[in-house]
Amino acid sequence: MAAPVDALEPVRAELLRAARAEAGAALDRARADAEETLRLAHGTADRVLAAAREAGAADGAASAAGERIRAAEDAWAAELAARAEVYADLRAGVRAGVRRALTEDALARNRLVAAARALLGARARITDAPGGGVVAEVPGRRVDLSADALADRALDRTGALAERLWERP
Repeated sequence: MAAPVDALEPVRAELLRAARAEAGAALDRARADAEETLRLAHGTADRVLAAAREAGAADGAASAAGERIRAAEDAWAAELAARAEVYADLRAGVRAGVRRALTEDALARNRLVAAARALLGARARITDAPGGGVVAEVPGRRVDLSADALADRALDRTGALAERLWERP
């Protein structure tokens, strides 16, 4: 006996074929959409990465510039400290030299007293300064001709010449 013919078989077959075609088309569209989404995501990622590299380079350059400035400031501070130390040593040496010169020269005190009287007059009260030299006073006026004051004034008069201390030989 022959199998009964199903009248709906051609309809089912057509529906199945149409469903498969529609599913294939939907799958093709989904793949195309996924590829487009990936392409856009890669483009966005590339732009974000490029911007991050630029920002990182700018930050790095700014940080390096800041470090260079701090290093230059630190070097300048160290140089100024060294200059101050050298100048203080120079001042101490000059003071010691003037004290020694005043103690070794018996006439030096007499010349300082004469200079003080010339500046303040014969009534000036003259006293010996610690470390050598003299200090003279009249009411309202005072002259310091001590060894340290004489040494300090001599160094102060060097003015710009003292800058030569810092020049490279």
